[in-house]
Amino acid sequence: MVREEWRLHSHLFGGARFAAFPLVVAALTAVGTWLLPMTGTPTDTVAGGLVALVAFFGLQVGTIGLVGRDALRDVLGEMTLLVFSARTLPLSFRRLLATFLLKDVCYYTGFVLTPAVLGYGVVAIASGTAPASVALLWLAVVAAFAFGASLSLTLVAVATRSRPAFVGGLVAGTLSVLALGVDPVAYTPYALYADPSVATAVRGVAPTLALAVVGIALFEPVDDTGSARHRATERLFTGVSDPLTRQSLLSVARSSGSVGKVVFSIGVLFAVTALLLDRITGATGIRPQPGVAFGTLLGLGAFTTYSWVTQFDSPRSYLRYPVAYADVFAGTLRAYLVLSLSAAALYLAVATLWYPLAAVAVGALVVPGVAVYVFGVAAYLTGLSPNELLFDTALFAVFGAALAALAVPLLVAALVVSVAPLAAVGGAVGLAGLAGAVGWWLTGRAGPRWEGRLRR
Repeated sequence: MVREEWRLHSHLFGGARFAAFPLVVAALTAVGTWLLPMTGTPTDTVAGGLVALVAFFGLQVGTIGLVGRDALRDVLGEMTLLVFSARTLPLSFRRLLATFLLKDVCYYTGFVLTPAVLGYGVVAIASGTAPASVALLWLAVVAAFAFGASLSLTLVAVATRSRPAFVGGLVAGTLSVLALGVDPVAYTPYALYADPSVATAVRGVAPTLALAVVGIALFEPVDDTGSARHRATERLFTGVSDPLTRQSLLSVARSSGSVGKVVFSIGVLFAVTALLLDRITGATGIRPQPGVAFGTLLGLGAFTTYSWVTQFDSPRSYLRYPVAYADVFAGTLRAYLVLSLSAAALYLAVATLWYPLAAVAVGALVVPGVAVYVFGVAAYLTGLSPNELLFDTALFAVFGAALAALAVPLLVAALVVSVAPLAAVGGAVGLAGLAGAVGWWLTGRAGPRWEGRLRR
């Protein structure tokens, strides 16, 4: 499976170009570690944020369960990987899934996680952090990735088996944490870094092992597209007048997980953002502006929605229809906004349970501009194949720089709101609006650019 992963991506992007990807990851992490302390964020808080972001990355990787059921129905064409070979070979699906999960941990540890920690470590050690602390962070980061992937796979597995059990488990877990006053972070790999000891190591790693066992045991690649939930979602979108928008919405509604995977992926980012806001306040005493923070990160997280909306699109398939690529991207943008902004609005409403309504409402002004900007940049750079962005070194570097150019000033505005409230909030809303205009312009340019490339 490791060889398959390397061959697939090196074939797509070129061996040397693909091999340079870890260098870009290390450089971006080093720059972030150097810049964030300038805003008053301690280096230890940066390390905690890195652990949280890696856990989020693991959660996204764990959604292979949602893609897997579509692949088993051959809707991905030639993309049938070894993890799905149990359908045609006398192999145990659970053994393949366990091997695939272990492969992901090993592969991403070498290709992404280790370079990220090295990028952090170079700057942190130069600032006085002990090398042993960086080594401990590496262990916590690897464990956090495994935790995220295992948790995501388990959630998908339980939801596949029984949706009432899934909802009931989430509600029961949340109420137990609130009622007992338990710190859930203490049962994650971050505890291993924050308070290293044998007890915290067991407490932080044991849940990961349990989740992996449960997820692998319960997951089944069933076909649920005929369920009442899928039919209800389809009826919701069949009334959309624009056929290109309707096609994109229905492709998500009819795929495994339906629109729930959009809500899930953005919800994961919402939870990570809430955790980071709490940790920053606890570590520094700074109270970030929640609306700007949530609006920025939920808007950036809408990239996953773009991936879901275009997951079954074939760029060449549109050449046989009497439509211009500009119309295709316009229809995809409308579908993307329907899904991403609806999910973001849901989580902003949830955030009002902890934060003042007026503060959270700022997020409703920030999310649309950021989301349109993300769409425009992704559409212009990758067309209808956004997943290639993940490991194409050149595209990843340009995309990361484009997002950082927007995210960094917005997050700085969220952090300095106590110094100049009106200027920070007004500047963030204005910058998000300007970014939305840039994204709209890039979307308009994406159609002619990719149509010309395909015709050539």
